[in-house]
Amino acid sequence: MAESHTARPRTNAGPGRLLIAVYLIFAIAASSRAAVQIATKFDEAPLAYLLSALAAVVYIVAAVGLARAGHAGRRVALACCALELAGVVGVGAFSLARPDLFPDETVWSGFGSGYGYIPLVLPILGLAWLLHTRRAAHRVSS
Repeated sequence: MAESHTARPRTNAGPGRLLIAVYLIFAIAASSRAAVQIATKFDEAPLAYLLSALAAVVYIVAAVGLARAGHAGRRVALACCALELAGVVGVGAFSLARPDLFPDETVWSGFGSGYGYIPLVLPILGLAWLLHTRRAAHRVSS
């Protein structure tokens, strides 16, 4: 006899676990880098270091949102991925157009080139995963 309740796809299952792990790795990398830079040489490039700290916060909150997997977690992760994509594209373009304002790199400088462009790809993958699990959840509930 089949259960009446069908499991809905969750953002923290399957490939979502890998996505959460990458977000956590980037959260650690960005927060460590920003903390050292802010503590030791903040006056050299305050904008760059504060943007790296912002990126770290976005990575942490996105990982938590994906890990929670509920409606609220999904909304938080969606907002973070959208903010991250806007940040990496905006900061990436701005850092190339006005390099004088970025005497040191941020996580998002050059579209994340210092991190192998993963900061550019990560929010796209996050948004794709959120869309995939949302569509799959709608198919299950139909």
